[in-house]
Order: sequence, then structure tokens, then C-alpha cells
Amino acid sequence: MPEIEIVKTDISHIDGIMTVENLSFKIPWSRDAFIQEITNNRFAIYLTAKYDGTVAGYAGMWNVCGEGHITNIAVHPEFRNQGIGSSLMRGLINISRENNISRMTLEVRKSNSAAQSLYKKFGFEIAVFRKAYYSDNGEDAIIMWKNDVLL
Repeated sequence: MPEIEIVKTDISHIDGIMTVENLSFKIPWSRDAFIQEITNNRFAIYLTAKYDGTVAGYAGMWNVCGEGHITNIAVHPEFRNQGIGSSLMRGLINISRENNISRMTLEVRKSNSAAQSLYKKFGFEIAVFRKAYYSDNGEDAIIMWKNDVLL
């Protein structure tokens, strides 16, 4: 059985990332947005989870002023509940430590209890709610922080 491999994202992963993105989000990012993130955003860090050559998931983060802002994490529906999200989170945390990023933050839909559980497992705590944050349905966002990345 092949194992999940976590690698630095490159342009060759775009087609697979777009498949995962479109299956995971009501308002997916565009192909151009991902290409810009991977090729032109000097603050962006992206990881891809591969299984037997197939993109099974991806995660992105911006390193801004020593803080990591997680932009997105998604796992292909066929690969969910197999620890891939955890592997991607561990990868982002390890990269944060290597880059002296002391704190990490993210937004998550109030209804996305699975994602919230994942983030809590890695030490993220609820900081605040943003009312009507998501434009597709007006859902609230939960802002979470991990303040002890370097420990």
C-alpha cells in the first residue's frame, strides 16, 4: 500500500488541487488564484498530500510578520478520515517552527465541527466570532489562534 506523502506544492499539483478545491468548497478559489499563490506570493507556503501520485489534499498558509495565517486546508472526499488533514496540519506547524512563526490563526465556518475538532487537536483555541463572514450564506466564522507554536 502506498503511504501519504506530504510535499511542498508546486505547479504540477494544480490540477489535483483544483479537483479537491471544487469538491470541498461552495465558493472555490480559482485556478489563477492558486497559481498566483504558489508562484508569486512570497508570503505563501503550500503543502500537498499525495497518495500514489494523486493529490489527496492540500494546505496553505501565509507567513506575515512572524504569524501564520492558514488560508485553506482541504482533503478529497475519498481520502477523508484517514489522517491526511492531521498530516497537513503537522506539516504547517513544522514549517512554522522552522521559520520562527510564533502564532498561527485561521477562520472556520461555525457549522464545520469536523474542522474545528482538527484545529483544537493541534492546540488552536476560539478567540472570536465574525458575524456573517461568509458571503455565500451569511454564516458566522470562528477565528481560532494557536499561540504556542514554538513550544
